[in-house]
Amino acid sequence: MIEFKEIERLSAVAGELNKNLYPIKSILDVEVQTRGTAVLFSGGDSAVSLAKAVVEGLYEMAGSGLYINPSLVSHACRLLKNNPDASIFETFSDVVYTNRKGHSIFPRSENQREYIAAIRKCDVVFGVGPAGTGKTYLAMAMAIAALMKGDVDRIILCRPAVEAGERLGYLPGNLVEKVDPYLRPLYDAMNDMVEPGRVERMIERGIIEVAPLAFMRGRTLSNAFVLLDEAQNTTSAQMKMFLTRIGVGSRAVITGDTSQIDLPYHTTSGLVEAIDVLRSITKIGFVKFETTDVVRHGLVSEIISAYDRAGADRNQGQRGNRR
Repeated sequence: MIEFKEIERLSAVAGELNKNLYPIKSILDVEVQTRGTAVLFSGGDSAVSLAKAVVEGLYEMAGSGLYINPSLVSHACRLLKNNPDASIFETFSDVVYTNRKGHSIFPRSENQREYIAAIRKCDVVFGVGPAGTGKTYLAMAMAIAALMKGDVDRIILCRPAVEAGERLGYLPGNLVEKVDPYLRPLYDAMNDMVEPGRVERMIERGIIEVAPLAFMRGRTLSNAFVLLDEAQNTTSAQMKMFLTRIGVGSRAVITGDTSQIDLPYHTTSGLVEAIDVLRSITKIGFVKFETTDVVRHGLVSEIISAYDRAGADRNQGQRGNRR
């Protein structure tokens, strides 16, 4: 049992009818009940210790004004389940940006926290890992925050259009309309942070620029926050070309998932090669996300892990057959 001092803060943690505490049962297998200012726990000793740490951390967060909901409690449970020594307050209190709905955007895992720190410190950062780990969303939040603070003059969004073979001229419409389907995830992230009408005006004024990778050659990108998404689908030449576009006052974040390369067979991924070639440059940041960093539906991390296991089993079977 834990006794707290402020009933209002505890109520903010527990939520209406204790709904915020439900994830503790499903993730940590611990029963949690509130009685006045007290919280009672029932379960295995190690699990109860984690559950207590979760509630104490969230109580501290509630004191700083952070809105507590079941999703946040789920992330707190997974954070401590993966690393019992992690600090919920230190991880969740690093607010990157407040979106148009008034919700705070902040790292929800230690790798996400490391990612944010790397973007602040380094002019070029590689964020690599499976889908749903927040690598693109957090980079977009950092880009919007930098633009709003005047640290950069514009945001440039870039993504290889592998499905169209980079021959975007055959598609109907203007440049933005041609590449729009490939940049939709970036638009979704932007529209979650800034009013859609304002995004459209910034695009019209060139403050936010949609730049398909095929059209980047020959440019120098100065005083800009450049985001290259789905970088696993760049070729070696494209990646080198992109990295050498970075100008004075600019920073670049390159994101990708090396398990989802759509390039033709025997074509080297520019992302994979860049990580290997540039690893020794200390001024470049590299952050690797794991399935434990997935911030989508709880099942997503299990789905990714299941596919990883199946792939490993398949590769082992192929090696056995070759013997």
